[in-house]
Amino acid sequence: MKLDHTAAGVYAIAATPFHPDGRLDTASVDRLTDFYVECGVTGLTILGIMGEAPKLEPEESLAITRQVVKRAGVPIIVGVSAPGFAAMRSLARSAMDLGAAGVMIAPPPSLRTDDQIVGYYAQAVEAIGDDIPFVIQDYPLTLTVVMTPGVIRRIVMDHPSCVMLKHEDWPGLEKISRLRAFQAAGEMKPISILCGNGGLFLDFEMERGADGAMTGYAFPDMLVDVVKLQKAGRRDDAHDLFDAHLPLVRYEQQQGIGLAVRKYVLQKRGAIAHDAQRRPASGLTPAAKAEIDYLLGRVARYDARAKI
Repeated sequence: MKLDHTAAGVYAIAATPFHPDGRLDTASVDRLTDFYVECGVTGLTILGIMGEAPKLEPEESLAITRQVVKRAGVPIIVGVSAPGFAAMRSLARSAMDLGAAGVMIAPPPSLRTDDQIVGYYAQAVEAIGDDIPFVIQDYPLTLTVVMTPGVIRRIVMDHPSCVMLKHEDWPGLEKISRLRAFQAAGEMKPISILCGNGGLFLDFEMERGADGAMTGYAFPDMLVDVVKLQKAGRRDDAHDLFDAHLPLVRYEQQQGIGLAVRKYVLQKRGAIAHDAQRRPASGLTPAAKAEIDYLLGRVARYDARAKI
C-alpha cells in the first residue's frame, strides 16, 4: 500500500500511549489503533510531533511502527524527521520494510532561504532513497520554516517520490488555492494535500481544494464526516457539524497544553488507558479539565459522540 498522490480522506495523527511512569503502553497502542480505524480514517500517521516522536528510543519507534502496521489494515505514514540523515535513512528504510506506506519529513528550524529548503529536501531524498514516497510537512508555526507555494512546487517537481503535502500553514487558505492553480495550469504535478492544525480550518480548506485532513483532533470521526459531507456537496451540513466542535478544536490548539488536552479526551473516549505523556511534559489543572468537560457537554448537544 505505497502512498501516492491520490491519497484523500483523513489520516489521523496518532498519539503515542504511555503508562504514568513513562513506559510505552503497548496494549493502548492496539486500542488506539482500533479506535482510529473504527472512526473511519483512511490512514494513520505515526511518530509525528504530537506523537512525541523525539522522546522515543529508536527501538521504540520501530516497535510502534511494527505494531501499528500489523494491526491497522490501512496505510501508515511514519514521521522520520531527525537531526541527521543517517537516523532518518535508518528509520525510513526500516519502516518501509515493515510495511509502511510512506514517510513524512519536516524541515529543520535552521532553514531560512528558499534554496536552503529545496536543498535540504534534495539531500533527504538522496539519503532515504527515491523509491520511498514522502510527505512534505509544512508547519511554520512550530518549525519556523516558511515555505512559499513556489518552494513547494520546486520540491514536488524535483522529486517524483514527493506525493503529498501536509499543509499546516496559518493562515494558509490562499496557499492551497495557489498550489491547485499551479496544478490546473500544468505547472506542477498532482499531489495530495491533507491539512493539519487540529482541523481548525478544515471547513474552508476542503473548499479551497484540500483532499482531507492529517491531524490529531480527538474526534477523528467528526473530521471524517466533514470531509465526506464536503465531497458530497453538503456544505451547510459540513459547516454545522464543524461549528459544533469548533470551541473544543480551538481549546485543543493551545500551545503548550494541546497534547495534554487531546490525550485527556482520548482517555475519556476509551481510546487509551492513560492520558500520560513522556517527560518533559505538560499537564492539565483541575480548572482546565473542568473547562474541557464543559465544552464536551456543549458539543454533545449537537453530536452525541461527545457524551462521554
